Amino acid sequence: MSERRRDEKKEEKEEKEEEKKGEKEEKWRRDRGNALVWAAILIWGALVILAETTDYKENFSWWEGWAVFFAGAGAIVLLGTLIRLLKPEHRRPVIGVLILGFILLGIGLGSLVGAGWVWVVILLVLASIILISAFFRRR
Repeated sequence: MSERRRDEKKEEKEEKEEEKKGEKEEKWRRDRGNALVWAAILIWGALVILAETTDYKENFSWWEGWAVFFAGAGAIVLLGTLIRLLKPEHRRPVIGVLILGFILLGIGLGSLVGAGWVWVVILLVLASIILISAFFRRR
C-alpha cells in the first residue's frame, strides 16, 4: 500500500512540474520582445541596403554600409534588452544578449570611428557586466 501511495505522490509531482513548464512556455510565447528586435534588425538592414543602392550614402562621408548596419543592429539589441529589463513581466537573464549587442556595436563603431579605443571600452563594459552579474546574481 505504501508503494501505491508513493506512485501517486510521484504522479502528482510530475503533473505539477508539467503545469509549471507549460506556464513558462506560455509566458515566453506571449513575449514578443525577441520577434520585435529581430524584425527591427531586418528593417534596419533593408534601410541600409536602400541607402546603399540609391546613393543616399553619398551625402555622408563617413558612411560604410556594413559598419552602419552592425552599429544599428547592436543599438537595437541593446535597446531591446533595456526594455526587457524595465518590464518586470518579461524579465529574464540577459547577459548573453548584452554581450551580443555590445559585440555588434563594437564591430560597427570600430569600423566607423576607429577600432582602437572602441574595443577597449566595449571589453571593459562587458567585463563589468559579467562581474556585476557574478556578484549580484538573483536567485
